[in-house]
Order: sequence, then C-alpha cells, then structure tokens
Amino acid sequence: MDDLRLENLDGVGPVTSKKLSDAGVHNIMDLVIRGPVDISEITGMDLDAAINLVNKARQQLIDNGQIAKEFVTATEIYKRRQDIGKITTGTNALDTLFDGGIETQAVTEVYGEFGAGKTQLCHTICVTVQKPKEEGGLDGGVLYIDTEHTFRPERIVSIAKAKGLDPEKVLERIIVARAYNSAHQELILQEAGPIIEEHKIKLLVVDSAVGLFRAEFLGRGTLSVRQQRLNKFMHLLSRTAETYNIAAIATNQVQSSPDQFFGDPTRPVGGNVVAHASTYRVYLKKSGKKRIARMVDSPHHPEQEALYTLTEGGVSDPEDETKKKKKEEAEE
Repeated sequence: MDDLRLENLDGVGPVTSKKLSDAGVHNIMDLVIRGPVDISEITGMDLDAAINLVNKARQQLIDNGQIAKEFVTATEIYKRRQDIGKITTGTNALDTLFDGGIETQAVTEVYGEFGAGKTQLCHTICVTVQKPKEEGGLDGGVLYIDTEHTFRPERIVSIAKAKGLDPEKVLERIIVARAYNSAHQELILQEAGPIIEEHKIKLLVVDSAVGLFRAEFLGRGTLSVRQQRLNKFMHLLSRTAETYNIAAIATNQVQSSPDQFFGDPTRPVGGNVVAHASTYRVYLKKSGKKRIARMVDSPHHPEQEALYTLTEGGVSDPEDETKKKKKEEAEE
C-alpha cells in the first residue's frame, strides 16, 4: 500500500493530497476508480488537470502490474481470465448457471419480486466466500451495503452452521454498512477502498442497489436526475469490482409493465442504466415451494434456468431438501 500513496504520484503535493483525502480519495487506486470528472467536482480542480492526474495514476498501476495495459492481445485476456476467482453458491444448480460461481471483476445483478430469494442468496454467498479456494470460496471478507435493513446476522449463523463453519469467525469477517439515503449509499461506496484493503474483502454486496433512489426520486420530473445518479453509482461499483479484483452483487427490485399483454410482465427497475452497467443479470422467481433462477444477460453464459430452494442452510438444490425430508421421516 505504500506504493499507492497519493504523495508518490508526480504532481500531487501536500495541499492536493489533503483535498483528495478529505473527499474520500485515500490512494492512487481510489483516483482511478473515481475518475477525472468526479475528482474535478470534489476538489475544484480544473478538469484537464484532473484527467492528467488520473491518467498518471492509471499508468502507475499498470507499471505495478495491478491493472491491465490498454492494448493487449486476446490471448493475454484469455490467460488472465483463467485466474478470475469464482465463489460457489453452495448449490450445483446455481453453480452450473453461473459456470462455476459468482465471478470477481464483474457486477452480478440479481432481480425478482419479494420472497424470490435475492437476500437469501446474498447471505449464502457471504458465508461461502469465506471458504478456502479448494472448497469453492476465496478465503476473503465481505462488505455488505444494506439499504433496506434486510441484513440478518442470525441468518448468517444458521447458514454457517449448515456449511460446517464457525459462526463467530464468519460474522467477524462481514463488514456491514447501513445506508440511510441514496447520497449516503454513494458515499459508502466511494470510501470503500481502505475497508476493502484492510479486511481483505472479496465480496461486495449492495442490497438493494436501486431501492433508495427509487424511493427518493418520485415522478417523471425527477427521472433524469435519478438515472444520472444511478448510472454514476453502478459504474463506480463496476470499477471497484474490476480494480480490486472482487465480486460485486447488486440486488434489484421489479415493477410490472402495464403494456405487457403476453408473457411475464415483471421488469427490473432502473432501465438501461442498470442493465448496461451489470455484467450478468439473473432473474429470480417463485415456483411453488421452489425458486427458478434464469440467466437473462451475460457476455458468454447461455440463457438457461436453474431450480433451487430456500432452506435453513441458505439456497440449496431441490434434491437436498428432498433428501433431508426423507431422512427426517426415517428418523421418526
């Protein structure tokens, strides 16, 4: 981290360094993530100067081997993607859907109606990410941005026990940030850099990404402002995931499309802004006691569906629930 200090960057003196630190930009990596427009706004710096500063920061990260060069062959990209981490969901069905698990350096958007299992999936992955790499985890911590007051430590405890992990140790590695409004939600993400470094975070959860924006910006008159703010937040989330090599999961709410006469009228909130910023989009829906996950959008996954259930141990394969019932019946 000493190499990433702002003072090590050419053109950054004590005054500029203090301005950046006061605005939540604590190191060179934060400079690259926030971008020149944001840096110009928070420091009052001329935009051209901010562009020059961010370009220098990016070049230093490239020289250190922390981010990729601008021009590389497809072969290099392919080799680099073999090293991308994947977090198991704890179910064979969902792992198959995600081609091995939730990817790092990507934003996975999960949307669906209430009770579909969005938060339960997030809680489950908060536990599985802490498993060793040979067991499908990344042996890393979690930063959970809770915007709807849905995080439940009791749920983490029951999932950890079901997975054979120590609940106290699992809880200790989950950092929860409660967001009270959309501006606070943005601020938490902007200042997440030091937390990610200090606690070796490998999973960033935003549950939900759109809820506060949707509640605060009401009516068509505020739609433009809402979408601009939401666009900024989602791109910041994407850059954070890519730069720090962590997995990002953003849950999203849904609404019914009144002009949909045939098929499923359910649509995710946020429109194209959220759709374009998300690397993967997964639609969760109820189907009796079971749940269905469908890969809606992905750069390389096929559009397919997977069945799963919600149990005491988090999200599970349907056959696991069947085996459990048979075992209970045999014991009786």
